[in-house]
Amino acid sequence: MLTLCSDLFLTDAFLIKGNVENKYTRLSKLLDEHRKYFLRVRDVTLIDLRSRERIHTPLLHMNVDEVLMAHEYLDEAGDLTRAELARDQEESLQRVRVFYTGNLNVEVAGSIRPGAYEVSDRATRRFFVMREPKLRGFRDQGDEDLKKVLELPYAILNKERLSYIYDFN
Repeated sequence: MLTLCSDLFLTDAFLIKGNVENKYTRLSKLLDEHRKYFLRVRDVTLIDLRSRERIHTPLLHMNVDEVLMAHEYLDEAGDLTRAELARDQEESLQRVRVFYTGNLNVEVAGSIRPGAYEVSDRATRRFFVMREPKLRGFRDQGDEDLKKVLELPYAILNKERLSYIYDFN
């Protein structure tokens, strides 16, 4: 049975595809404001990053702290307000490279708002958005779902899981 997924999560063990239950806003905002330990995700496919084994389940309670990176599949082209904001912000974005270390050692390079990774950032708490992310150290081994992680137009990053940051500015 084919189920459309709107949300994608990368942890250091799994790529998780599904639909966040009762999503009331964009995924980046929902993750940043989520107060519970676990997020309910429906119609889930978990892909083991080592074995590529797939697990399908109708409901998964995912610990938000486990998320390294997330993405929401949406049509940004039709959102005029977001397009204008993005155009205005492009000039103020800064290039960074961030590193996650642990079971999955990856580097993500891209553009973010200045200081978005800091705890003092007033716009975000735990998660921030990176435009045009480029991953290094991530092996897709020919898996079509894992290849999609390498082609995302933006990624939502968990700042509490970051190990190192190289800010080009």
